[in-house]
Amino acid sequence: MNINKIKGFALGGLLLLSTSCQDLLKEEVISNIGNDYMNTAKGFEDATKAAYSSLRTFYGTQLGLTLTEYGTDIYATGADGGYKGFHFYDNQIQPTVDYMNILWDEMYRGINTCNAVIARSAAVTGVSDATKKLRIAEVKFLRAHYYYILLQQYGPLDLRLTETLAPSKEAKRNSEAEVYAQIIKDCNEAIADLENKAHSADYGRATKASAEALLAKVYLAKAYGPNKAADDFQKAADLCTNLITKYTFKLLDDFAAVHNEDNQQNAEVVFAVQYTTDQISNATNVGGEGGGGNNLHLFFGMQYDTQAGMVRDVFYGRPFKRLRPTNFLLNTVFADRVNDSRYKKSFRDTWKSNSPGTFNTSFDNSKAKVTFAAGDTTIFIPGYEMSKEERATKKYQVLVPSAYNEALFPTLQKFFDTKRSDRTEPRGSRDHFVWRLADIHLMRAEALFQMGKKAEALADVNIVRERAAWPGKKDAMKITADQLTFDFIVDERARELAGEQTRWLDLKRWGLLVDRVKKHNPQASAVAEKHYLRPIPQTQIDRAAKGTFAQNPGY
Repeated sequence: MNINKIKGFALGGLLLLSTSCQDLLKEEVISNIGNDYMNTAKGFEDATKAAYSSLRTFYGTQLGLTLTEYGTDIYATGADGGYKGFHFYDNQIQPTVDYMNILWDEMYRGINTCNAVIARSAAVTGVSDATKKLRIAEVKFLRAHYYYILLQQYGPLDLRLTETLAPSKEAKRNSEAEVYAQIIKDCNEAIADLENKAHSADYGRATKASAEALLAKVYLAKAYGPNKAADDFQKAADLCTNLITKYTFKLLDDFAAVHNEDNQQNAEVVFAVQYTTDQISNATNVGGEGGGGNNLHLFFGMQYDTQAGMVRDVFYGRPFKRLRPTNFLLNTVFADRVNDSRYKKSFRDTWKSNSPGTFNTSFDNSKAKVTFAAGDTTIFIPGYEMSKEERATKKYQVLVPSAYNEALFPTLQKFFDTKRSDRTEPRGSRDHFVWRLADIHLMRAEALFQMGKKAEALADVNIVRERAAWPGKKDAMKITADQLTFDFIVDERARELAGEQTRWLDLKRWGLLVDRVKKHNPQASAVAEKHYLRPIPQTQIDRAAKGTFAQNPGY
């Protein structure tokens, strides 16, 4: 979005912050803007842009990862960092933990901004009716998006559809059915009025395609729950078909190209949350360590920078060691590496010396010392248990699976950001892809499979798998109808989307969180039925009239 200034709106005690979606714009913070500013044409436009900013709390942050990838069947904890209780499902998951409060407050902050834009639109002058209609559609998409995030994390919640202008103790937990109904209503109204295209010319704004993708996610989630309707899977499939056939989206030929940091506005991206190299703008991200920006580049890295021949640099990143792939992810999900390129293209396996010299070895017992010139390979992860004899022939250290630990492990490389100013800079500027076309194909496959349309589901799965094939291996990557089971779809989503803030939500949707985590992530064996919902923040319970806002069971 073309935003020349970051503005703070003092509105009803809630801070409304606009976002920037361009990297090279001059931006400044302006504070103490009067409440009436939003009723002007410029204020109305800025407020609409501001409504996007709360997405940065959830997407591209440690908070978002904590609530979407920690403690799943495919990711366990690394050596460092806080919030490990969300990996372990221990007593850290409490109503008082700050992440519960931050997410709740920031989503409602975004909702209130949306409500304000809708409420004030009629009185705004200097803006055409067509533009007002479009901006209201945008914020309805955003309001639905925020309620969808809240509903998946917390369950029944307070459904607020009018602007909050003053503090109030009045609150209640609307039913899941009521919240779903409002989300679907907002999505449908947004779809009717948004631009009928894949992406707006003002890249980053919601379009009809964005709202269709959200609604497909909503119907798919609803289809497994107590408020399911007989046609939820069909509606999800139809929306996915629209996205696949009626727009300009396409799967890139190379899986690795999807996450190329120099190719962010690519044809596979359905909707992305925008970040920028301007760190004032990025500071609107309040979702965890890093001080703003898209900081996913921090959390998947292993401790390469204390190893022989290596020091921390911008290219290999700042390794916070928060998420370590489970054995299940490495050995079962990514078992096929002959035909499927996604293991190799998802995980970094080679490091080259940026600190030459002679060093003692640490994790590779096949040699005592290693010597490197600049640019020599220092660490290689073969992905299998290379024999000691073979390792001894290598001039570098080889990290084999038996030596993996919480500090040393295959490193997911989808989010690395080499555009940061220096090696200590935690704030990244990459966009976060919320939905991309491969996800849409797999969603449609899932919906079709659940309707008994196995042949059609198979076609979608094979489209994704063929794209992932090594050259000459497309036929080998295709599966047959006999091979297509629901478990296969579950694993295929892990192969395609590992680390992309989908896994916990997927397991929750399927009702497989407890079963899958207990089977495949021993570290998280304490997971229980109560963990399908997060605790309601204690601050919310305390702010409501006494006894009116119930805590989720088990907390």
